[in-house]
Amino acid sequence: MPSPTTFLGVRGRHAFYRSARFAVLPVPYDKTATYLKGTAGGPAALVDASAQVELYDEVLGLETYRAGVATLPALDVRDLAPEAMTRAVERAYGKILDDGKIGIVIGGEHSVSLGAIRAARRRHPRLSVLQIDAHTDLRSRYHGTPFGHGCVMRRASEIVPVTQVGIRSLSAEESRLVNRGRVRTFFSLGAETGRLAGDIVETLTDEVYVTIDVDGLDPSIMPGTGTPEPFGLDWRSAVEILRRVAEERTVVGFDVVELLPIPGQAVSEFTAARLTYRFLGLIAKARGYAAPQGRHRRPRKGSSGPLRKSRRPSG
Repeated sequence: MPSPTTFLGVRGRHAFYRSARFAVLPVPYDKTATYLKGTAGGPAALVDASAQVELYDEVLGLETYRAGVATLPALDVRDLAPEAMTRAVERAYGKILDDGKIGIVIGGEHSVSLGAIRAARRRHPRLSVLQIDAHTDLRSRYHGTPFGHGCVMRRASEIVPVTQVGIRSLSAEESRLVNRGRVRTFFSLGAETGRLAGDIVETLTDEVYVTIDVDGLDPSIMPGTGTPEPFGLDWRSAVEILRRVAEERTVVGFDVVELLPIPGQAVSEFTAARLTYRFLGLIAKARGYAAPQGRHRRPRKGSSGPLRKSRRPSG
């Protein structure tokens, strides 16, 4: 059953877990955050904002929600130590994969990604990871733990090949790993990065998990994050990279993390929600889960379509 607040505000048969192609798992956690706190509020803010996203994707020509998008209750991990949280996410995400669905983790800080990556790796031995991020997150330990947000991709790289895109901040320790080729790193090139999408995809195996740290985007379009860095990806570049990976590889799951809501300003959570829905649409289109719609049609009265209020007046 969907939680009281669902991704996109969709209810009825398109939100039922049993038949849904996609399952959204909110993970409100920021115990290892080291700069600005508040990413534990990111999942709820993104889900709330998603109710304002138009269900028809004008670029893809799809109403992606018709493939089924279930929203699970938020995982209760706020008080867990980082390693225990990782295990909890791994169990919950593994269940989603075992049920034959594409799982979307909504964070929370970036440390929540490791459990999902581990679960995906157990079920897809030839998995690789695409990381969109401002930071490499390759430290061995950070602030006393090897499982914090600054270490998440170091732990991931120990079990799967990792390709990083949008990087523009790293330590000397991390730079040595990059220079040794432990990971494939594409430093941020602003709008030009979209032109490298083909090169990026070529580094990935056939099955891919994508982790999207929203600070990979430029702060001009994504100010709401705990670790902002200038000179990030623009919208078109990020979407082009996601389009190529969805079309040329099999995406087994993804996450969107590090959203930190700014009171009185909804641009970040709405942008994150729109990016999440666009990536869902790209995956659905590549897999043939959603048929193109000639036009946006409202559900007939009494139908089992989405039950939510119109987002804006007509005219």
